[in-house]
Amino acid sequence: MACGREGIVTGRYCTVAVVAYVVSIAVVLGLLYAIDYTYHDYGDDAQVYLARSVPFVGSEVPRLDGIDGTGIMVAVIDTGVDFEHPDMLGWGEDGKVAGGYNLLWRGGSLPTDLNGHGTQVAGVIAADGSLQGVAPKSKILAYKVSEDGSGVSSELIARAIGMAAADGADIINISLGINKTNPVIEEAIDRVVSDGILVVVAAGNTGPEPFTIGSPGRNHGALTVGATYNNLTSSLVATLQIEDKSYIVIPMADSPSLSMPVMSDVVFAGYAKAEDFEDLDVDGAIVIVERGSDVEDEMLYFSLKERNAADAGAAALIVYNNVPGMFLGELVHEFIEPGYAPRIPVVSIGYEDGVEIRYNATRPGSVMDASLNLFHNPDFVVHFSSRGPVSPFYIKPDLVAPGAYINTTQPISSHNITSGTSYSAPHVSGAAALLLHGKPDLDLYEIKSILMTTAEPVADAHGNLFSVHAAGSGRLDIADAHRADLAVMPPSLVVITSSQERSAEAHLEMRPVGSAHEVGDIDVSFDVPADVLEYGHVRMADDLLAVRLAVLEPSVGGEEDAPYGEHEGRIIITHNEVEYVVPFLLHYTAGSIDAALGEDVDGHRHLSFDVGHPDGWGFAKIDVIYAATGEAITATSTPGSTGSAQVEVFRDGLYWVEAQIMVENRTYSAYDTIYVGEPDEGGHVSVAYPPIPTVGDMSKSTFSPLAELPLRQVLIAAGVVGVVGVVGVAVGVRKRRVPAGH
Repeated sequence: MACGREGIVTGRYCTVAVVAYVVSIAVVLGLLYAIDYTYHDYGDDAQVYLARSVPFVGSEVPRLDGIDGTGIMVAVIDTGVDFEHPDMLGWGEDGKVAGGYNLLWRGGSLPTDLNGHGTQVAGVIAADGSLQGVAPKSKILAYKVSEDGSGVSSELIARAIGMAAADGADIINISLGINKTNPVIEEAIDRVVSDGILVVVAAGNTGPEPFTIGSPGRNHGALTVGATYNNLTSSLVATLQIEDKSYIVIPMADSPSLSMPVMSDVVFAGYAKAEDFEDLDVDGAIVIVERGSDVEDEMLYFSLKERNAADAGAAALIVYNNVPGMFLGELVHEFIEPGYAPRIPVVSIGYEDGVEIRYNATRPGSVMDASLNLFHNPDFVVHFSSRGPVSPFYIKPDLVAPGAYINTTQPISSHNITSGTSYSAPHVSGAAALLLHGKPDLDLYEIKSILMTTAEPVADAHGNLFSVHAAGSGRLDIADAHRADLAVMPPSLVVITSSQERSAEAHLEMRPVGSAHEVGDIDVSFDVPADVLEYGHVRMADDLLAVRLAVLEPSVGGEEDAPYGEHEGRIIITHNEVEYVVPFLLHYTAGSIDAALGEDVDGHRHLSFDVGHPDGWGFAKIDVIYAATGEAITATSTPGSTGSAQVEVFRDGLYWVEAQIMVENRTYSAYDTIYVGEPDEGGHVSVAYPPIPTVGDMSKSTFSPLAELPLRQVLIAAGVVGVVGVVGVAVGVRKRRVPAGH
């Protein structure tokens, strides 16, 4: 991902190495692409790609009921749209692109796309020709904020957001971003969300490391979308485990898959030249080699490395990069020898990890037990998809959708296969358009809830669910969203416990939507780490469920206490044969912070804080964050002087409280939430937060003790990551072209 300077947003943020993907997919199709932005029309054969991603997420189900997005307006803030494309059906009231604005040029210039990114995004949402988007009868409003995708001022994006709202957009799609916080964009999104407009944003392409979601993906009120694979046989996933450590590896294009993992030792073989295997026993081994050659300008293709390793008897090949970063390679290319076909699986790995494995493999007497697997998994979270967390108080991304190998509209009446979270987001924007067409009375909170809680869980190679920081609620499932007649609020939870208060209560509001008038019967189950948490629930009213989560007490026999940190789980509500899954993240901290609302003699409201730690504490830094805007006030406290930590509050709404507590020379985090004032007329506690129920003591957040609830234990899981994708792809863009197979 190319990132702009602070205040600058790159249009290529969500198009990670488009060139690399074009090359790799061209191999799958038996074609050769130049490594640039050349556009190609594949004709009818190319429809298979979009014809897989769109039905794969279930869009055909609402279409059978006549739900196709008619009457819904989706704004695309991007590089413009090619409205002369035959799948875009023209400009103006009678066209697909019903309006918009070119923010780069004054004087009424139309938002024509010369780059391709905006047209690609719009096609996933609403193409209606030889390719069909998710909501083919919806309309597009195009706001051009970048000419070539290389950079955009945040002010232009903010202006476009406001213009889209004024022009009547029901949904705003933003597949642009920056991998840091941008307050200008954040504030613009907050304003339109407060007006009830759904904003769908791409998570970004700087994964798989955590803490890689920036603006606008980190925005609390936006619906943030990460990327999974597409339902293609080319969606190969690779995993590598050596001893007790997992490594991120990427299958090379055209690598054979495996029915069973290769389990063997790891042997280093130089550059995988034929002479590198002389006097080296690699029979049945997993061989690791360096990319490139030790001879300047020698073109030692990956196909040659694979052939030499296979001839020597290797079971699999790992090629590590010779420069920092990951890369995507291909085995079948224009320079291969006639009749060549790969025989063993080949994966690429980053420079740092490769050097580490090489070092360990070449130590005297070293034997490294490894397991390498390559398999097809269309719901695997793609390597490049950015990960959370972004805040201790809410979960990002919200969900994931297909974002790899997506064929979509491209300027000059063509189609193009591309990858990135840029194309995951419009799948969700299209799904929201279908929901609004079928249930026009839904508000944005209900739309978010339905899309998130009906998502399909996604798992890794071992069947373990991906962490919420990677996949949010799961993969978009339009079919179940269409069948939903319930909106669960909030659709995801962050639960706060500590050594001082080991249990917490959360209220889940259940709203009947569409033709449903009451909730009726529900079934509630839990999917939690049984060795850490207990749980229970009480139906407090027809539309209100109280859920209790508690950290296990140490056993009488002196078993070790549950570990401090984050613990994930899921609350599953079954209603009319549809499952609604609410993922939660539970903080269990050694320290604690308890915020209380008070009032002085002049009627000024303030928050005061009770800080604690089982080992005593000496100093605390306390940040109070207004959830609606992200504005923060910092206070400090020491034991015996807690009053000095009072923070005056001027606005109603939800406040997040985060403390950094000093205990001797170590710092411990602790959290709390508190709501000030009454919910607004719509029942919302802030512009970006779901309704707080008006049941029980709501002077604080939805979390409070509920000791009388029954407790039980159950099961489950956490996730890993791994993939196919490209970050810092070194597939061969130099002053002269270097083939991707090298």
